[in-house]
Amino acid sequence: MLPAIAPTRLPHFSREFEILLACAAREGSRRANSFAGLFGEGADWDLLLRIAEHHRLIPQLYRAVHSLSCLPEPFFTTLRRRYADNARQTLRLSRDLVQVARKFESRQISFLAYKGPTLAAALHWEVTERQFADIDVLVPASLVEDAQAALAELGYTSKSLIHAIREKSYIRSGYELAFDLPDAPNVLELKWNILPRFYAVHFDVAELFARSAVISVGGHPLPTLSVEDLFLVLCVHAAKHSWSELSLVRDVAQLISAQPLHWDVVREQASRLGIQRIVCINLTLARDLLGAEIPAPTQKEFEMEQPSADVLFRILSVASASQQVNTESISYFRSILRLRERWRDRGRFLWRLIFSSSTRQTVALPPWLSPLYFLIRMYRLAGRLKNLALIRAIGIGHPNG
Repeated sequence: MLPAIAPTRLPHFSREFEILLACAAREGSRRANSFAGLFGEGADWDLLLRIAEHHRLIPQLYRAVHSLSCLPEPFFTTLRRRYADNARQTLRLSRDLVQVARKFESRQISFLAYKGPTLAAALHWEVTERQFADIDVLVPASLVEDAQAALAELGYTSKSLIHAIREKSYIRSGYELAFDLPDAPNVLELKWNILPRFYAVHFDVAELFARSAVISVGGHPLPTLSVEDLFLVLCVHAAKHSWSELSLVRDVAQLISAQPLHWDVVREQASRLGIQRIVCINLTLARDLLGAEIPAPTQKEFEMEQPSADVLFRILSVASASQQVNTESISYFRSILRLRERWRDRGRFLWRLIFSSSTRQTVALPPWLSPLYFLIRMYRLAGRLKNLALIRAIGIGHPNG
């Protein structure tokens, strides 16, 4: 069994953060049962609202407190308004997703919808019980241009829309394009890979399509990830964001309880991808923070990748700080390195971080000047990583360090 997080290594949690943990925890768990005792004199209501928004737990906080009579009226009025705003947004995004799905279907564009409304459906929730701000659609790389044209017909535009002359080059190095509607910026992410290439986690998109499932959103059947693939995608998505939002852990915890997972498939795929440590951290956080019930054999299977107490302490410190993570900082790159159990994946991460161009989306050059993309990349890295002393600054210590 995975060892519990040592109490002496837990960072100090504010009362407001403890309230959110209780709201997000599995019903009947010890933490959920502590909810009523957390209210009283001294609570910072403005802080509670702010961090609930950061952790995307407004629906859970509202559901937990709406029947309490001891709350200040200004706090509850603001919370109720934000809950209603989220409900309207999620219903609109669900409608937009179905509209995009119908357009893609009419043009015979293969796609998978995931996260957003489809994740709410997978977790057996009403769509309004998740807090999300966009929709995610995965297509094969060969259909990106067709998907762009279809989205344009629906009124979607992209500031980073790639031109045909740069298409193949950017598709090889990139992974997504963000699209706007006239009244909603960054409302749709069109992806052809799950993660940016430099993270060195290669999900085989063709295999994701081959194993796909169907789920209903708004009465419309949508193709989506299999439950095992969804679990792994949620795990790496949480790691990419350094588990800085409790909703990331809650999604993992809820999926474990809502859907029957074939854990042998999860273990095999996690091993192939080199993300067993990432899965182990997600299981540990889901269990020890939110009371998720992890099958004992599954805990034992991932036991060898149990992270050190220092790694868990850093993760919990980031989460409880309730702040955005700087994904271009040296400390972030160090943390990503520590998450990988295989040296070859760490090497690929460093190599691609330095040499993979991410500038093609925003800097348009004619084909004969395309080598300059590398120089632009070097200039940008030099500015933020002190003359490219990346390997020396990051250091590669013990994998659990």
